[in-house]
Amino acid sequence: MRAARPRPAPSGSSAPNARERAYADLRYRILTGRLAPGTTLLETEIAGMLGLSRTPVREAVIRLAEEGLVLVRPRHGVTVIDLTLADFRDILDVFSALEVRAVALTAAQPLRPADRDALAQLTQRMERATAEGDIARWSDLDDDFHAMLVGLCGNARLQRTIGEYWGQQYRARQLILPHRPLPLASNREHALVLAAVLAGDAQAAHAAHLAHRARADRDQLALLHRATAPGEMPAPFPAFNEEEPR
Repeated sequence: MRAARPRPAPSGSSAPNARERAYADLRYRILTGRLAPGTTLLETEIAGMLGLSRTPVREAVIRLAEEGLVLVRPRHGVTVIDLTLADFRDILDVFSALEVRAVALTAAQPLRPADRDALAQLTQRMERATAEGDIARWSDLDDDFHAMLVGLCGNARLQRTIGEYWGQQYRARQLILPHRPLPLASNREHALVLAAVLAGDAQAAHAAHLAHRARADRDQLALLHRATAPGEMPAPFPAFNEEEPR
């Protein structure tokens, strides 16, 4: 279920092989800004940085390129892709449409009592985090709630594609996190989505989640525009490029 919104983490000792370790470590460095947008490294430099041979690094880079996180140019190295605001808007268009479909699929099938309880508990924990003003904790719980909804849809291809688009927009989400207001609207919308899912009403779940994503995406784009405007808010890592893509 986590694959729907895969928050970055270093591989540590849990990676089953060198290829997975290279992928997890590179993805972690990119999404957390440790490798800033625009950074270009040769394959040999990446291998040295990770303490691995070039073969698993090459395989990891190909996978990250397929996910839209890096650009590979023969003899010129690997570049961390620098997204524009227009790119982010396009990514959200695709990501949200796919997630809305996944939630409708989840609502259309019976859920185990344990899954129903887990979803309800996540909404309650988000409300507590909101009451405590802990936006970072709320954001993690929000990831868990959406990931579980998608993880229950029964379509592995859909889950995998959602995960890829989630990774592409993760840096922007982290950039605006310190500037988000209390997520009161999201909590209300989550309650509506959950009620429709638990009632097995796919049409209502689709409508509720569509409205939620439309409002949330609009707010995220507005916050990102402010966060990347000169003289506005300091960014925790290099801000997105505001120019339209060439």
